Amino acid sequence: MKQFTAGVVVGFVASCTMALAAVTVNHNGTFWNKLNDAAKTGYVDGYGDAMQVSIGKLESLTVAADLFHWKGADKIIPQLASELSTSQFGSQEAVRKLNALYADPKYSELDLGQALQLLSVQLPDETGAAPRAKTAPRPSITK
Repeated sequence: MKQFTAGVVVGFVASCTMALAAVTVNHNGTFWNKLNDAAKTGYVDGYGDAMQVSIGKLESLTVAADLFHWKGADKIIPQLASELSTSQFGSQEAVRKLNALYADPKYSELDLGQALQLLSVQLPDETGAAPRAKTAPRPSITK
Protein backbone atom coordinates (compact mmCIF):
# COMPACT_ATOMS: atom_id res chain seq x y z
CA MET A 1 0.00 0.00 0.00
CA LYS A 2 2.90 2.36 0.76
CA GLN A 3 4.31 1.79 -2.74
CA PHE A 4 0.95 2.64 -4.31
CA THR A 5 0.65 5.84 -2.26
CA ALA A 6 4.23 6.80 -3.11
CA GLY A 7 3.53 6.17 -6.81
CA VAL A 8 0.41 8.35 -6.70
CA VAL A 9 2.29 11.16 -4.96
CA VAL A 10 5.23 10.98 -7.39
CA GLY A 11 2.81 10.91 -10.35
CA PHE A 12 0.90 13.90 -8.99
CA VAL A 13 4.07 15.92 -8.41
CA ALA A 14 5.39 15.02 -11.86
CA SER A 15 2.14 16.02 -13.56
CA CYS A 16 2.04 19.32 -11.66
CA THR A 17 5.65 20.01 -12.64
CA MET A 18 4.91 19.28 -16.30
CA ALA A 19 1.80 21.48 -16.25
CA LEU A 20 3.67 24.41 -14.77
CA ALA A 21 6.58 24.02 -17.17
CA ALA A 22 4.37 23.81 -20.25
CA VAL A 23 4.62 26.70 -22.65
CA THR A 24 1.36 28.50 -23.28
CA VAL A 25 0.68 29.62 -26.82
CA ASN A 26 -1.23 32.85 -27.29
CA HIS A 27 -3.13 32.80 -30.54
CA ASN A 28 -2.59 36.42 -31.44
CA GLY A 29 -0.92 38.40 -34.21
CA THR A 30 2.57 37.26 -33.28
CA PHE A 31 1.45 33.64 -33.50
CA TRP A 32 -0.36 34.32 -36.78
CA ASN A 33 2.65 35.95 -38.43
CA LYS A 34 4.81 32.91 -37.64
CA LEU A 35 2.46 30.52 -39.49
CA ASN A 36 2.97 29.55 -43.13
CA ASP A 37 0.15 29.95 -45.67
CA ALA A 38 -1.08 26.35 -45.36
CA ALA A 39 -1.22 26.59 -41.56
CA LYS A 40 -3.09 29.89 -41.78
CA THR A 41 -5.67 28.41 -44.13
CA GLY A 42 -6.01 25.35 -41.89
CA TYR A 43 -6.51 27.54 -38.82
CA VAL A 44 -9.24 29.58 -40.51
CA ASP A 45 -10.96 26.43 -41.83
CA GLY A 46 -10.84 24.82 -38.38
CA TYR A 47 -12.23 27.94 -36.77
CA GLY A 48 -15.07 27.98 -39.30
CA ASP A 49 -15.85 24.33 -38.56
CA ALA A 50 -15.92 25.04 -34.82
CA MET A 51 -18.32 27.93 -35.36
CA GLN A 52 -20.60 25.69 -37.43
CA VAL A 53 -20.72 23.24 -34.51
CA SER A 54 -21.57 26.12 -32.19
CA ILE A 55 -24.35 27.24 -34.51
CA GLY A 56 -25.68 23.68 -34.50
CA LYS A 57 -25.84 23.82 -30.70
CA LEU A 58 -28.11 26.85 -30.97
CA GLU A 59 -30.85 24.54 -32.26
CA SER A 60 -31.15 23.02 -28.78
CA LEU A 61 -31.37 26.54 -27.38
CA THR A 62 -34.21 27.24 -29.78
CA VAL A 63 -36.07 24.17 -28.52
CA ALA A 64 -35.54 25.29 -24.91
CA ALA A 65 -36.72 28.79 -25.78
CA ASP A 66 -39.93 27.36 -27.23
CA LEU A 67 -40.39 25.15 -24.20
CA PHE A 68 -39.95 28.01 -21.73
CA HIS A 69 -41.75 30.60 -23.90
CA TRP A 70 -38.75 32.93 -24.18
CA LYS A 71 -40.19 35.91 -26.04
CA GLY A 72 -36.95 37.43 -27.35
CA ALA A 73 -35.48 34.17 -28.62
CA ASP A 74 -36.79 34.59 -32.17
CA LYS A 75 -34.61 37.73 -32.50
CA ILE A 76 -31.60 36.90 -30.32
CA ILE A 77 -30.81 33.37 -31.49
CA PRO A 78 -30.69 34.18 -35.24
CA GLN A 79 -28.57 37.27 -34.47
CA LEU A 80 -26.16 35.12 -32.47
CA ALA A 81 -26.04 32.54 -35.26
CA SER A 82 -25.17 35.21 -37.82
CA GLU A 83 -22.43 36.61 -35.57
CA LEU A 84 -20.89 33.16 -35.13
CA SER A 85 -21.02 32.37 -38.82
CA THR A 86 -17.89 32.80 -40.91
CA SER A 87 -19.61 31.82 -44.13
CA GLN A 88 -19.67 35.39 -45.48
CA PHE A 89 -16.00 35.13 -46.41
CA GLY A 90 -13.86 32.32 -47.77
CA SER A 91 -10.75 31.02 -46.06
CA GLN A 92 -8.41 32.68 -48.56
CA GLU A 93 -10.13 36.02 -48.08
CA ALA A 94 -9.99 35.62 -44.30
CA VAL A 95 -6.27 34.82 -44.43
CA ARG A 96 -5.65 37.86 -46.64
CA LYS A 97 -7.61 40.14 -44.29
CA LEU A 98 -5.95 38.72 -41.18
CA ASN A 99 -2.56 39.29 -42.80
CA ALA A 100 -3.57 42.90 -43.45
CA LEU A 101 -4.87 43.32 -39.90
CA TYR A 102 -1.81 41.84 -38.22
CA ALA A 103 0.56 43.83 -40.46
CA ASP A 104 -0.28 46.75 -38.18
CA PRO A 105 1.66 46.23 -34.92
CA LYS A 106 -1.07 47.84 -32.80
CA TYR A 107 -3.26 44.77 -33.47
CA SER A 108 -0.58 42.20 -32.63
CA GLU A 109 -2.10 41.37 -29.23
CA LEU A 110 -5.61 40.89 -30.63
CA ASP A 111 -6.72 37.28 -30.21
CA LEU A 112 -7.33 35.37 -33.46
CA GLY A 113 -10.89 34.48 -32.46
CA GLN A 114 -11.67 38.13 -31.85
CA ALA A 115 -9.98 39.11 -35.10
CA LEU A 116 -12.05 36.61 -37.07
CA GLN A 117 -15.21 37.97 -35.48
CA LEU A 118 -14.00 41.47 -36.36
CA LEU A 119 -13.79 40.36 -39.99
CA SER A 120 -17.50 39.63 -40.00
CA VAL A 121 -18.27 43.15 -38.74
CA GLN A 122 -15.83 45.44 -40.53
CA LEU A 123 -12.24 45.61 -41.64
CA PRO A 124 -10.36 47.94 -43.94
CA ASP A 125 -8.95 46.20 -46.99
CA GLU A 126 -5.23 46.03 -47.80
CA THR A 127 -5.34 49.29 -49.73
CA GLY A 128 -6.38 51.19 -46.60
CA ALA A 129 -9.87 51.97 -47.85
CA ALA A 130 -12.55 52.84 -45.33
CA PRO A 131 -14.06 49.96 -43.37
CA ARG A 132 -17.22 48.35 -44.62
CA ALA A 133 -19.86 48.35 -41.90
CA LYS A 134 -22.25 45.42 -41.92
CA THR A 135 -24.52 46.90 -39.31
CA ALA A 136 -27.60 48.95 -39.95
CA PRO A 137 -27.14 52.72 -39.85
CA ARG A 138 -28.16 54.38 -36.61
CA PRO A 139 -31.44 56.26 -36.78
CA SER A 140 -31.27 59.98 -36.17
CA ILE A 141 -32.89 61.24 -33.00
CA THR A 142 -35.11 64.27 -33.34
CA LYS A 143 -36.63 66.25 -30.50
